[in-house]
Amino acid sequence: MDAMRLSIRLGNTVPLLEKCNLQVSDSNRRSWSFSNASSEHVPNMLDWIQVKRARWPFHTLYCFSFKHVLHQTSSMRSGIIILENKGISNSSSVRDGMKLQYLVCIPSARQSTIPNDMQNFGKQRKISDTTEFKQLTKQDAKNELAKELEKILNTAPSTVEKQRTAEEFKGFQRLFSQFLQGTSSTVQWEKVEPLPEGAVIGYKSLTSPESKKIKEMLSKLVVVKLNGGLGTTMGCTGPKSIIPVRNELTFLDLTVQQIEHLNKTYDIDVPLVLMNSFNTDEDTHKVLPKYRGLRIKIYTFNQSRYPRLNKESLLPIGRTLNNPDPESWYPPGHGDFYEAFYNSGLLEMFIANGREYCFISNIDNLGATVDLKILNLLLNPGKSQSHEFVMEVTDKTKGDVKGGTLIQYENKIRLLEIPQVPKDRVDEFKSVNKFKIFNTNNLWMKLKTIASLVEEHRLNMEIIVNPKHLDNGINVIQLETAAGAAMKDFDGAIGINVPRSRFLPVKKTSDLLLVMSNLYNMKNGSLIMSPERAFPTTPLVKLGDLHFLKVRDFLSRFDSIPDMLELDHLTVSGDVTFGRGVSLKGTVIIIANHGDRIDIPNGACLENKIVSGNLRILSH
Repeated sequence: MDAMRLSIRLGNTVPLLEKCNLQVSDSNRRSWSFSNASSEHVPNMLDWIQVKRARWPFHTLYCFSFKHVLHQTSSMRSGIIILENKGISNSSSVRDGMKLQYLVCIPSARQSTIPNDMQNFGKQRKISDTTEFKQLTKQDAKNELAKELEKILNTAPSTVEKQRTAEEFKGFQRLFSQFLQGTSSTVQWEKVEPLPEGAVIGYKSLTSPESKKIKEMLSKLVVVKLNGGLGTTMGCTGPKSIIPVRNELTFLDLTVQQIEHLNKTYDIDVPLVLMNSFNTDEDTHKVLPKYRGLRIKIYTFNQSRYPRLNKESLLPIGRTLNNPDPESWYPPGHGDFYEAFYNSGLLEMFIANGREYCFISNIDNLGATVDLKILNLLLNPGKSQSHEFVMEVTDKTKGDVKGGTLIQYENKIRLLEIPQVPKDRVDEFKSVNKFKIFNTNNLWMKLKTIASLVEEHRLNMEIIVNPKHLDNGINVIQLETAAGAAMKDFDGAIGINVPRSRFLPVKKTSDLLLVMSNLYNMKNGSLIMSPERAFPTTPLVKLGDLHFLKVRDFLSRFDSIPDMLELDHLTVSGDVTFGRGVSLKGTVIIIANHGDRIDIPNGACLENKIVSGNLRILSH
């Protein structure tokens, strides 16, 4: 039933509500429980609800004749009272907000009588008008959130902080309103259509620009790196971008080297923009001064800081902006890029300076470098349609089956992520044969279109509801979005199937092993696969979490990084170490059982081998 249900269990004492438990659930299956202690003398239900209002997720509730009904049903041990929200606002006995016009009491079998004026009450009207009920509860939730956010704004330590946060809260309230609509992000599988011809084009079909045009083309480009993530999943503190990945150089070092080389080569000033989060901003600014002597302009802006919501009440768990508890806030995914970039003022500045496109990528994707062929397609489309948005995709392997892909849906090219797939279709989604490409999150966008989409509130990205359980025991939700989900809002959006070399993310230590190895050569901050590698694909590497999860532990297990030029597949599990000059070829599986240890000796060559048991090599 769509109406709220109040399940009331009454004790044997008088007054009737001296011991009372109340459970409320709404049409979205959210529920709240309330209980008054026996020491609380509450004469009627309305007063009791108002006493509990501090924990009540809606405005003050009102229904007539509560006291009368309860006194007439003194023999009732349990029952259901159904309240229907009709939005009455002219009652002088209650405050503003959501009201309840009437109730219907469904007595238990043990109840002997029900008041005459109530016997036919449920027959007078429809118990539930689903649309109206949902609309009113949504409006109430929005009103309550607005009140709480206003209270939080009033704690801002400065006017600047208050103004900045107020802009962020506007975006959050729009996201919250979209969340309340309850529209499922799950696609209707029968509407998923094959991509039409031209929706994804091959990288080989792109043409290189004339040398004399490159400088002018680069003058229209902005490079943006998503720098909001921490290195906690790899056992590091601080921003992930400052983790050393190759020759003691960090992700940020390599990115700066790439852009500086571009600027020097073409005598141009392509700016680097870092989208930080409140988790990474301070530490990132500490390392930026070391780049002052280089030919590169670095700008930063922060993505929004949104409040985590209590899963039950849908209200913020944070209460202040003055030294706020980090656990009460979250960065809302890279889909926040559009509004955060706009609000920073940088978007307007770059447009005024003649910049036309931005290239966005994750800072931990070491393959995401400026590509002149893609830029040429955007700036010089020729007779073909111009493109406001390009998503780089690449061929899916068995290690990428969970990656988002492109589909045609309701006559639009759009990104399909695994959380949007019906559960009974997940295996089909993972099929390399049916969905052959996936999103690298290397995105190219027209700056003026970003501005107009934000100004006109035309961005329509699917919401990702991310539940979390905090250390203090509170269950919260985070409302997030992904940048690629805005693809359908841009005109002429297409995918480009790029070589795998443009997707080189470092998410785990197994990825770190690959980029540190001789599989790649480094030049001007870019990693290029060694010409000595016979295959264009990278090996599949799996390292056990217990001993290899953290970067420090990972590094301690290699006297030197093995030769991996001829490696296809490596699995390592348990307490395993590698000596100097080790070579791995074909498929290599090394398993040390619990309590055992395997030391791969110096100079060992393992080709298509399974190593298990216990092998200790002791120094003397």
